[in-house]
Amino acid sequence: MMAEYTDHDGGAGAKVPALSDSDDDDEQWQWLEDANENNLKVTCLFCDWILHDVSESLQHCLILHQVDLVELVCKHKLDDYGYIKMINYIRRVKCSGQSLSELSEGSLPWESDVFLRPALQDDPLLQIDLEELCEEMGTLASPSTVRKCGANDSVGMLQRAQAAEERAQHSEEALARAMDDLHKLKLLAQGLVLNADVGRCTGTLGAVTDLREDEDEAYFSSYSHYSIHEEMLKDKVRTESYRDFMYLNPEVFKDKVVLDVGCGTGILSMFAARAGAKLVIGVDQSEIIYQSMDIVRSNQLEGIVTLIKGKIEEVKLPIEKVDIIISEWMREVGRAWSPCHAARGYFLLFESMLDSVLYARDLYLAEGGSVYPDRCTISLIAVGDTEKHQSRIAFWDNVYGFKMECMKKAVVPEAVVEVLKRETLISEPAVIQAIDCNAVSLSELEFASDFCLKITDSTDCTAIAGYFDIFFDRDCSNKVMFSTGAHVDQTHWKQTVFLLERPIPVQAGEELQGRITVRKNRKDPRSLFITFDLQDKKQTYTLQ
Repeated sequence: MMAEYTDHDGGAGAKVPALSDSDDDDEQWQWLEDANENNLKVTCLFCDWILHDVSESLQHCLILHQVDLVELVCKHKLDDYGYIKMINYIRRVKCSGQSLSELSEGSLPWESDVFLRPALQDDPLLQIDLEELCEEMGTLASPSTVRKCGANDSVGMLQRAQAAEERAQHSEEALARAMDDLHKLKLLAQGLVLNADVGRCTGTLGAVTDLREDEDEAYFSSYSHYSIHEEMLKDKVRTESYRDFMYLNPEVFKDKVVLDVGCGTGILSMFAARAGAKLVIGVDQSEIIYQSMDIVRSNQLEGIVTLIKGKIEEVKLPIEKVDIIISEWMREVGRAWSPCHAARGYFLLFESMLDSVLYARDLYLAEGGSVYPDRCTISLIAVGDTEKHQSRIAFWDNVYGFKMECMKKAVVPEAVVEVLKRETLISEPAVIQAIDCNAVSLSELEFASDFCLKITDSTDCTAIAGYFDIFFDRDCSNKVMFSTGAHVDQTHWKQTVFLLERPIPVQAGEELQGRITVRKNRKDPRSLFITFDLQDKKQTYTLQ
């Protein structure tokens, strides 16, 4: 009878005999002989040596690398799971024997459950009960001691391994049931939110706090929908720019530790792994993370890519510092419907996900590390589209013979997200804000800027449009950038259009001057207020 060990990510590990009272010694020893005939190979934890059995591997670590694994188990009082985490940590992080000997008690870098996942498939070092080995052997004084202990207790070790595997399997089943129950509770909570009274938007302070939590849940829930990720992945300008940056600059990623904030399907994490990163940690709060885990396994990258569910502000990473942070934080594909949300908009800073990237930068980025994309700009351009203005704004002047001009007060402040026709662009673009992602502070994400648009066509200016450009050029031999403007290939971000209540006549060659103020909505920091001061008229737009 064979029992299969299942790790915490659902991957199958090595098979060992399930020993029972009915199994006789001949069958047990036959399995051991078969294992020897199959040339069991144990890869050293610290070098490329291949050993022929576990005991020889432990002795090799002691003699050649001065690392006594048994002593480490005893020193840190590791249980079976602690020992498994330690082995996987050593293999994944490639730490030195000296660093292990310097670890103080109570502060272990492998405490995260991330390290329960095998770093090496069918790792023989994960199939022994080192705790009892520690009791019987003390320390690995000589090869003969190891061989003697291994010969006398091999059957007992197999029995203990089987018992540990059964406990792990039961724990896995309990975890699966708990996750299923949690998912059902989330669906129930979302249903309650969507059917809540609209009046909550203007309720008491406690209600506002509850609403914000609901909106956070709805926000992350929106990214659980596959259509959103499909749209982002099919945006070739976006996805291929990230891919080209990483594939064309392998020297940036070679042997580096990478953090992917808001990893989604894990596409950027896998790009980084293929570009040469030695460890990639992806973090995402939405339920898509579970599909991402399957995707990573399907591409045999689980030895490099580790995925963690949760907010970057709340999770604990398995390592202290990373060399690179990557993120597609300009992700404004959609948002779950809420009674307080009317318009949606992008404008680079909408959704405030850059806040999370800056949090991760300040907490986890090692000295000399980099955030990518490393630079971005926000630009404005004048639009002259009389037909569009007539259909959306002037329409309210006469609706079936009735005056509805008051509706303009509600319609104009709603920024429009659409793809502009190139022929409607009537000015040169003007950059209003440049952001260095490696240096910018949170306070700088709210700003005011004067702008000057040089008019290229004599017509009526009916709107001001905004878009952004993204750059990957820090320490890169092959620089990459992409734009979301209307003058280049379309992206899923489109452009953000601020329709004017009354068109402004302009002449080619003249300059349209104004001032823009960008600030967060204090009640919903994911949304923005955009205010234009233009020809002595002030208009505030909402992006939410």
